[in-house]
Amino acid sequence: MSAFQLTRDGPVAHLRLSRPEASNALDLSFWRDFGPALKALDATGEVRALVISGEGRNFCAGMDISVFSGGAILKTDTPAERQAFHQAARELQETLTSIERVRFPVIAAVQGACVGAGLDLVAACDLRLATASAYFRIEEINIGMMADVGSLQRLPRILPEGVVRELAYLGVSLTAERAERLGFVAAVHPDPESLLTAALDMAHAIAAKAPLAISGSKAAITYARDHSVAEGLEWAAVMQGSIWNTADILAAIQARMAGQPADHPPLSGWAGLGARED
Repeated sequence: MSAFQLTRDGPVAHLRLSRPEASNALDLSFWRDFGPALKALDATGEVRALVISGEGRNFCAGMDISVFSGGAILKTDTPAERQAFHQAARELQETLTSIERVRFPVIAAVQGACVGAGLDLVAACDLRLATASAYFRIEEINIGMMADVGSLQRLPRILPEGVVRELAYLGVSLTAERAERLGFVAAVHPDPESLLTAALDMAHAIAAKAPLAISGSKAAITYARDHSVAEGLEWAAVMQGSIWNTADILAAIQARMAGQPADHPPLSGWAGLGARED
């Protein structure tokens, strides 16, 4: 059984974690399929926004214990085992980093628990919405581990450092109300139904914008996060020169004057390096 279901409504994709009986804990099938699924969406050039949601009471309970079955990933007794552990950790990290690498924005719609690897996942998303009952927690510290799949690296760029240290050291929960006040969550909704509606509405609003401008903006924000202001400005000047599209600009202006949505062409797709030519 797949860990998630993927659907499309025109330029908006919806990835729904679909193991509610396990509170959508991320099992081996998730880690195997998630990255390729996002890459395939990006390769079409037609997807302009993605919503990630969770079925059932909780968004995600973190890493499923099946990921550690057999114990191979946990052994660090020898240099070879430590190297293998390192490679396994990097593979998990790369899976969630794929969220940042796709050209379209990714919106997380969170209800109930979002803990451990679930928090790693949403920290990599562009935007987060939540229900009033949602909460976020660095669960690893409560089971004797350091978080290592992205929360400790991404959260300090989104939340105040003191708050991240509180979460990382104490293993306490960040409520939806506090998360919104601190800017981690863009908006709080009363229930899962209104949450998903709001997330999809936001995705469709993004999809109505010029795809080149949206993808360039996403890339520029992510680059600026990891570089100096001067480096970010230089990078933005180069990027703007590469994606400047007079047709998109004129279409947006004319659509605004007419009070109609603009008609922007999709991004270019690609077949992938391993694709066969018929």
